[in-house]
Amino acid sequence: MQYRAIGPFRGGRSLTAAGLPGDPTTYYFGSTGGGIWKSTDGATTWKPGFDQEASSVGSIAVSASDPNVIYAGTGEACIRGNAAQGDGVYKSLDGAKTWRNVGLRDSRAIGKLIIHPKNPDIVFVAALGHPFGPNPERGIFRTTDGGKTWTKVLYVDENTGGIDVVFDPHNPNILFASMWQVRRTPWNLSSGGSGSGLYRSEDGGTTWKRVEHEGLPKGPYGKIGVAVAANSDRVWALIEAKDGGLYRSDDGGEKWELINGDHRFLQRAWYYMHVVADPKDANTVYILNVDFHRSTDGGLTFNKIKVPHGDNHGLWIDPFNTRRMIQTDDGGATVTLDGGEHWTRQDNQPTAQFYHVITDNRFPYHVYGSQQDNSTIAISSRGEDGVIDRADWYTVGGGEAGYIAPYPPDPNIVYAGDYQGQITRFDKRNGQIKNITVYPVLTDGGGAANLEHRFQWTAPIVISPHDPHVLYHAGEQLFKTTDGGMHWDAISPDLTRNDKSKQQPSGGTITIDDTGTEYYDTIFAVAESPLQKGLIWAGTDDGLVHITRDGGKVWTNVTPNRCRSGAASA
Repeated sequence: MQYRAIGPFRGGRSLTAAGLPGDPTTYYFGSTGGGIWKSTDGATTWKPGFDQEASSVGSIAVSASDPNVIYAGTGEACIRGNAAQGDGVYKSLDGAKTWRNVGLRDSRAIGKLIIHPKNPDIVFVAALGHPFGPNPERGIFRTTDGGKTWTKVLYVDENTGGIDVVFDPHNPNILFASMWQVRRTPWNLSSGGSGSGLYRSEDGGTTWKRVEHEGLPKGPYGKIGVAVAANSDRVWALIEAKDGGLYRSDDGGEKWELINGDHRFLQRAWYYMHVVADPKDANTVYILNVDFHRSTDGGLTFNKIKVPHGDNHGLWIDPFNTRRMIQTDDGGATVTLDGGEHWTRQDNQPTAQFYHVITDNRFPYHVYGSQQDNSTIAISSRGEDGVIDRADWYTVGGGEAGYIAPYPPDPNIVYAGDYQGQITRFDKRNGQIKNITVYPVLTDGGGAANLEHRFQWTAPIVISPHDPHVLYHAGEQLFKTTDGGMHWDAISPDLTRNDKSKQQPSGGTITIDDTGTEYYDTIFAVAESPLQKGLIWAGTDDGLVHITRDGGKVWTNVTPNRCRSGAASA
């Protein structure tokens, strides 16, 4: 079987990018699902160069002393609930034509990788470690022989990993690094604890001292971003804490001051906390969050710079021409040559992440999908002019995270979902999108324990193979409609374990963050037998499997005995 790309040609989530100083044509970016891409024509076109390696890239760096030497750390450290993990560090000696793994295979998620400015054999890696459990291969690592061997130079414990590391731009023997105590489970993200902290080294990373100086906030800390300004004396620390914000030191990290506590820079701290210093001007600093922010007065005030997409993560600035930058976000990579006034396109890099895909039965058939931080898509499998172009695809309602169910008798009608149990009915003939949500109440901002209904971030939507008028939607119960979503009936009891301890607010002790991603004890998969009407299987995210043979009147728990511990009766 051979695959062919049918689009859409628009970018997906990317955390990291790099360019060549003084070269306005060559750029690299690493996506979280599509590997590493390279452009040699100023970001007009991109070519993949990491197809046989790990698909998720957390950090990429090009050697300043030899641009053919490139290192990439795999596994994303902005750890969404659906984060893709990596298998260590890769190295290229030929400008990204070929790669080989050089170690740290069990680091799983890498937040930052930096190369010594004069020696490409010296590399530091901030390895976060397993997002979902403890492991020892985490912390700050250093190699002095090009990746042949690695030394763990900064380590706290098996629950705390490295998230950021930077050189002093004038003295690479001075480094700052941040450690992050964090843990993900399917039902919770906990950011912060005694393990999180800011560290400084004065001997090339051999020894480190925790920065606990005057002016810093009281702990516990969560995620921390760190940057050193062009004059080396000024250090920036973006700290998640009760009194968090952008802190500034003007004496190399001895004394600190809260320079800006704007909540915009702290929201969803686990996903952002990116701070980048301008390599020429000590007063210019960037903060990347939902929006892209720049200060030119030492962090006192910030202006928002318009970029093609939102949810910003990565930024590389040319040290010779600081108006030239490459930036990455949840829509891909984009380049500016004029300090952010104009940016290159993001519809030339097919790195979109899709939650689900499905096809309809027309000719030529259409493929449907829901793209992370973007929209739903219906795209023709062939175009009338021999190519599949922009005119061959369109959105079908719903949102980024949902299942899609095209209506078999009429492909103009499409049901599409999104997080928090939202469903829409789309009619292509008139463009109408009707909200047919089972329980039309926004539920973010708190845990799921007291909600009327619990829906997964990506809740199943299925049309019966026996009757196209029957549509199923799964929460903690299975719901059914026969009139296009005007009325819904629950055809099952709660089929989950309904463990209230796993339905509490998420985020940790510092920042509560509830958008529905961690809603748990829900039906995660539904299928009706194509051979027997009314025979429906339902599987839950907490490990139970149920079956009904009469369309939902009676359900039987068929979970294997070894998996039933704590199961609720049905």
